[in-house]
Amino acid sequence: MNNKSYDKFFMNFANETRQRIIMSLMERDMSVGEITAEIGEEQSNVSHHLAHLIKCRILRVKKQGQKRIYTVNKRTVKPMLALVEKHMSGNCSGCPMSKSCSGG
Repeated sequence: MNNKSYDKFFMNFANETRQRIIMSLMERDMSVGEITAEIGEEQSNVSHHLAHLIKCRILRVKKQGQKRIYTVNKRTVKPMLALVEKHMSGNCSGCPMSKSCSGG
């Protein structure tokens, strides 16, 4: 895998709106309308970000009647985020940038 692939993948997690979408979907699967209400963004903006997250397969989408339901990729992304959480809880408290590590 080349560096550009890593860049594209991790840019999804560095983008604040995409990060909020991902973290909301870690709690439960949602439609675009539910995500929009949850994170307080315009639906067109949310849809734009969802397209990027689906393209990188960070999210999955399934049809449920007329709705499209979005979910975090359970096979790869959920375990990766659990590992990040474990890293942060065990390592970021002593980091000189611990406020930025923990989002504070």
